[in-house]
Amino acid sequence: MHSVADLIPATPSIDQLGRIIANVAAPAFLLGAVAAFISVLISRINRVIDRSQFIHSIPANDSTRAFLKADLPRLRRRARLLNRSLFCSVIAAILTALIIIFAFIGALLHFTHEYGVAILFMAAMLMFSVSLVDLAREARIALHDNDLHV
Repeated sequence: MHSVADLIPATPSIDQLGRIIANVAAPAFLLGAVAAFISVLISRINRVIDRSQFIHSIPANDSTRAFLKADLPRLRRRARLLNRSLFCSVIAAILTALIIIFAFIGALLHFTHEYGVAILFMAAMLMFSVSLVDLAREARIALHDNDLHV
């Protein structure tokens, strides 16, 4: 007959926990970088929204600034790219957090977690790369002559 103590896995030693913490240091730094990147994306999205609201507030009879209304499709395109970039960054952050969680769970429960962590890391990097590509695409269309006239 097994006792309850036999069913609970042995707690990792301080040395084992130290190795786990060392192994999750890189994902933890990646998580911090992705969080900072998300902040940049939110700032850019807010600027696009503010610009769109400004253009929408231009009265129809304002002939000196009416040409700015032609900029709305470009702003919508920028907003879509930034929104997708933000979504991919959030997914990358979630996947990176899961890497850290799985590393500790694997160590505590003595599971082999290397393949799962590797797959999660590749998926996180893929999502972060897609996010960067979308930001690059948005940055290419961001500066326009109309932006300099307001």
